[in-house]
Amino acid sequence: MVIEMGFHKKLIQRGELGEISKVIEEVREFEDAMEQNLKILAMWELSDIYGALELVAEKFHLTMEDLKNMSDKNKELFKSNER
Repeated sequence: MVIEMGFHKKLIQRGELGEISKVIEEVREFEDAMEQNLKILAMWELSDIYGALELVAEKFHLTMEDLKNMSDKNKELFKSNER
């Protein structure tokens, strides 16, 4: 299913809630909002990305804190050039 245009200029494939396809949908909506220079809409889409990630993480018995901890570790390794 394709999302109706509404705020977006591009046709964006609708994802399934709780699946990675929903994260991809929200990222594409964020990209479209940025291309339109609609900063408030872009921030709205970032919050939608967060929510979509949260549901995917739950499927794997993870929390957003688990993802943050891994992200922090990854940043640390990049900064130390050990990755």
